[in-house]
Amino acid sequence: MKTDPESFIRANTGILSPPHVPEIRLHLASEAHELWLKTEEELEEIGLPPPFWAFAWAGGQGLARYVLDHPETVRERRVIDFASGSGLVAIAAKMAGAQDVIAADIDPWAETAVRLNAEANGVSVTFLGEDIIGRQRHADVYLAGDVFYDQEFADRLRPWFDALARAGALVLVGDPGRSYCPREMMSALATYEVPVTRALEDSEVKRTTVWRFGAEGD
Repeated sequence: MKTDPESFIRANTGILSPPHVPEIRLHLASEAHELWLKTEEELEEIGLPPPFWAFAWAGGQGLARYVLDHPETVRERRVIDFASGSGLVAIAAKMAGAQDVIAADIDPWAETAVRLNAEANGVSVTFLGEDIIGRQRHADVYLAGDVFYDQEFADRLRPWFDALARAGALVLVGDPGRSYCPREMMSALATYEVPVTRALEDSEVKRTTVWRFGAEGD
């Protein structure tokens, strides 16, 4: 890496609480547009992939809220937070009493972000920097916040999530109305009005639903 992730994160973020999950504190970009709207060339120059880890996305906030409000979902269970980003959902799972929590993300910068954020909340989360799509890792619960933003990515996720659910895992998805969310394959558990930054979204509030993969009765 051209830039030291920890030094960069500490210098370019503040420790803030996402509006829908005030119990959790994260290293977040306080001026979203300044960091997020850097050009691809500027990001490449400092060796930084798109900083998804620097923001509390609506899907993750909704899913973290659900987990904290329904701790029985994860209590004493093995949990994987897929495409973890900042680690928000992983941290919520650990705070709710999960036995073990893995934050999985292929962005190497997310490893540092998750570590710093877990430390800020006094919890322990294991990071896994591998592409785990299509694999089963003996987890009881899979959590995925805001992952259906891209058609190609969604096409990979649908059969994997379906297979996990059919194998007995609980697969929960937090989604703020993304175009490629397979609602017909899921059942809704809760809906929240989540405040977000207009610099990243098309509104200041996103209606976010927490879904269970698998139709009612499966």
